Amino acid sequence: PDPLLRRLFMVHARDEQRHAELFRRRGALLLQTLSGASGSGYRADWLAPGERGLDDLRIEELEDAALLAFLHLSEKCAAGDFASYRDVLERDPPTRAVFEEVLRDEAYHMNYTLAQLARVSPQRHRLLLWRARLSRLWKGYLRLALALAGVISGLILTILYFTLLPPFAYLAKRAARQEHAGWLSVTLSRNASLDRQY
Repeated sequence: PDPLLRRLFMVHARDEQRHAELFRRRGALLLQTLSGASGSGYRADWLAPGERGLDDLRIEELEDAALLAFLHLSEKCAAGDFASYRDVLERDPPTRAVFEEVLRDEAYHMNYTLAQLARVSPQRHRLLLWRARLSRLWKGYLRLALALAGVISGLILTILYFTLLPPFAYLAKRAARQEHAGWLSVTLSRNASLDRQY
């Protein structure tokens, strides 16, 4: 309902769309320079701190102040990441220029979200920032717990496979050796009418 926030969010969305286009263009140029694709299928996405929480963010359920707190922390994290990326790309000036341009926008996004948070909720803006930080921490813990659960369950299933399956396989082979080969004749009592269950 706030017209100023609505306008700022539209500018923010346009900036993010422009960033995606910058990254897409630069990525396409970098892909053209590579000789072959990587054959590795390993993905460590769960390790990356990145923009976590966007997949379960329900904007319609959040008040403006809580959304601003979330956006401020996300933009602050992104600005730190882009500054690191820019610093390590001294040998690739075109990619470094992309990160510098995005970093300027991220710094603006970080500043406007904090200023608007203080305007929209002057008494509770610090509490909302802490709540958003704790939410990010909780989601990080859940990601770590999920990854650990995957490792532990894989280990347990491997142990069960090599300890419980061999005895059953042995018993099945032993039973198979005791079976006669070929067809067996059936007694007349078992070869009765097919219109009953047994």
